[in-house]
Parts: sequence; C-alpha cells; structure tokens
Amino acid sequence: MKETLKPGIKYEHKFLVPLFKTVPALYPESTEFAAMPEVFATGFLVGLLAWACIKAINPHIDWPKEQTAGTHIDVSHQAATPPGCEITVQVELLAIDGRKLVFNVEAHDGVDLIS
Repeated sequence: MKETLKPGIKYEHKFLVPLFKTVPALYPESTEFAAMPEVFATGFLVGLLAWACIKAINPHIDWPKEQTAGTHIDVSHQAATPPGCEITVQVELLAIDGRKLVFNVEAHDGVDLIS
C-alpha cells in the first residue's frame, strides 16, 4: 500500500445501464428472472458498488500486484433503474483497520437515490 491510502479518499464513478445488466439478464436460464421487468438488477448493483470502491483505491495501491476483494456488504436497493439511465456512484473510504477497508457508498440514477 502507498502512503496515500488514507481515510477520506473520495471517488465518483458513472455507469450507463445497458439492457444486459437488467434482471432478466442476471441468470438467463431462470424463467422467473426472465419474466421480471427490465430494470437494473440488484446483483449487478452490488458489483457496480464494489467496482467503484476498487477504482477509488487503485491509485493508492500497487495495482495489479496489490488487489482488494469485498468480504462484507450491507446494501439496500431502493429504486428501480431502467436501461439507458446513468448511475453515479459516490465512494468515500471511511477507515483502514490493517488490511480491512471500510467504505461509505451511495448510488443515484439522476431521479432517485438507488442505494
């Protein structure tokens, strides 16, 4: 880790939701998911939030020699986002405890706070 990896790091990540990141695309073999609305899937939301956290700290670690992987997530998915909408994820590194990093993350789709 570089000396610049400290609490207070902030990052903004933008993502345009494509059709293949909607609920029916999450598990194409699932007839239950196939019947659901084409809105951004919670499973893809979790990945997007993790991706934003990785992007936030990559300049502060020896990437790709050093990497990070999530081990705990406490998230709610509060609003449905259709394809074509842009999601903005705001990340802040709150704490570092040894090798454990704690983030606060919010996501907004331009209409609603979604997570």
